Amino acid sequence: MPPARRAPRRSATVPRVGTSSAWRWCRGLFSPPVQNGARERTLSALRAVAGDEGVCVGAALREQHGRDESVHRCRPPDVVVFPRCVEEVSALAKICHHHRLPIIPFGTGTGLEGGVGALKGGVCFSLRKMDQVLDLHQEDFDVTVEPGVTRKGLNSYLRDTGLWFPVDPGADASLCGMAATSASGTNAVRYGTMRENVLNLEVVLADGTVFCTAGRGRRPRKTSAGYNLTNLFVGSEGTLGLLTKATLRLYGLPESTVSAVCSFPSVQAAVDSTVQVLQAGVPIARIEFLDDVMIDACNRFNSLSYPIMPTLFLEFHGSSRSLEEQVTITEEITRENSGSDFSWAEDEETRAQLWKARHDAWYAALALRPGCKAYSTDVCVPLSRLPQIIVETKQDLITNNLTGPIAGHVGDGNFHCIMVLNPEDPEEVKRVHEFTERLARRALAMDGTCTGEHGVGLGKRALLREELGPLAMEVMQGLKATLDPKNLMNPGKVL
Repeated sequence: MPPARRAPRRSATVPRVGTSSAWRWCRGLFSPPVQNGARERTLSALRAVAGDEGVCVGAALREQHGRDESVHRCRPPDVVVFPRCVEEVSALAKICHHHRLPIIPFGTGTGLEGGVGALKGGVCFSLRKMDQVLDLHQEDFDVTVEPGVTRKGLNSYLRDTGLWFPVDPGADASLCGMAATSASGTNAVRYGTMRENVLNLEVVLADGTVFCTAGRGRRPRKTSAGYNLTNLFVGSEGTLGLLTKATLRLYGLPESTVSAVCSFPSVQAAVDSTVQVLQAGVPIARIEFLDDVMIDACNRFNSLSYPIMPTLFLEFHGSSRSLEEQVTITEEITRENSGSDFSWAEDEETRAQLWKARHDAWYAALALRPGCKAYSTDVCVPLSRLPQIIVETKQDLITNNLTGPIAGHVGDGNFHCIMVLNPEDPEEVKRVHEFTERLARRALAMDGTCTGEHGVGLGKRALLREELGPLAMEVMQGLKATLDPKNLMNPGKVL
């Protein structure tokens, strides 16, 4: 049975507004020469919908909602609102639409491309109070959630059902945020990305209109009815509407899990093994790549002893009998490609030890330069081009004296450079920026994409135009103009 709906809650931790000291932080709300009286009336209208505790203009909270995990500088909104239901989201959007105030959706702030920055000021819609699992259909393998539900929260809720949601971008991101950025992660090679796992979305448009992309209450496993509006909004990064519900595919928990690790003499050998494993029809769940620099960093960080060579981390899901066959086939393929030290384990503790290097890669990279910051950039290319682009990228890093160990979802042709840099060094920041642009263009030259899973946000808008071409961009801009003619939804992002 789906959980009972709780009554809307009012958080005592959200600062109240209405004091004179709060106004000095409201710099951009309504461009001059609009009078303070109009500004106060509009804030009063927002408070009438969300309550005094659901509207904040305090500096600290605004700054918290003006940044994500990227290197882009903080761009705080003028006001943050905390709606508790779709009706409040709609009413608040109507107020913003009437006053031409930009609307910036905010989930958990774990994005990597500056997607939550309020470039033109406006109102940030923090959706964390809408955190209910609304409708679970165990026999149909689907669930509907509000935007404040995170992937870990959903899987915790599903713990006793025998089901799980496998899309795992690493961070405990909100599921609607994951849909908005078309997130994926380590399990995508078997279970797909958010694009394959979203069945329906409830959307609030810029003018407050509410609609469902596949029809209200619809949740078929497949459809050929009309335009694919669901996938129009998956990956739209808040530029077309606010996602207030998502209906998602679920999967049965695997009976057994086996993890394995194997080292290779070259990137080519590791990728050849990956391709051959996929060609053999092995339904591998995860197949992750770490280069020699990353493996060395992980060894130092965790006191491990993996060979300092390109390395694959693998995971298999299925019955005990099927896993035995999967592991045997994979071990034979890796041996034929000069793979060595093939180690595998089924018990949870040993599996965790095998995967520790991959799970701690971010922190291991940071430890290479204590006191510095890390920035992750990603591209994706056809599998056959992966060895070439990784080799060229590693040479680029050496030539430009940059620290950027590589980790990737090699089964998808997607990899990340974790750039460790001193943000106070303008020259190094410039070199990192130029490197990321070269990396993206290198991927485009190999028939790939400038972003496999992080999204476009602020940083890759020019690269998106190069990737899609002017005609495709005109089509996207036409869609944007139709759904958001005042350009209020997360302006300055993607397009």
